[in-house]
Amino acid sequence: MSTVTDPIADLLSRVRNAAAAQKPELFVPYSKIKAEVTRILKDEGYITDYAVDTEAAHPRIRITNKLVDRKSAITGLKRVSTPGLRRYVGSKEIPRVLGGMGIAILSTPRGVMSGREAKKQNVGGELLAYVW
Repeated sequence: MSTVTDPIADLLSRVRNAAAAQKPELFVPYSKIKAEVTRILKDEGYITDYAVDTEAAHPRIRITNKLVDRKSAITGLKRVSTPGLRRYVGSKEIPRVLGGMGIAILSTPRGVMSGREAKKQNVGGELLAYVW
C-alpha cells in the first residue's frame, strides 16, 4: 500500500480526471480537510453534491460531478501550496482567479474557505488551490 504525501493534490487530481472523463461520481479517501475542500466546491457550484460514505471498510467521500451539456462545470484545478513549498497570503494579497470567474481555496485560522469569503472576513492563510 502506498502512502500519499499530498492528499489535497490527490483529491484535485481525482476530481480533474473524473471531470475530463465525464464521470457522474467519484470516490476519494476521507479526511477533514478534503471534506472541507469538497464543501467549498459544492457551495461555489462546481459539484452537485458530496457525502461521507462510512459503509466501506475505510471512510470515503462520494462526490457527484456537475455535468452541464455533457461537460463538467470544472474546467481546471491547480494546486498552489505544496508540501515542499508552502504559499501564504495576507488578506490583501488574495488573488483573483480568471478575473473573478474562478475561486481560490485557502486554509485560514478560521477554517478552510474560498478567497471571496476570506477577503470578506479580512483573514489570510495558506493558499491551497485555484478552481475555475
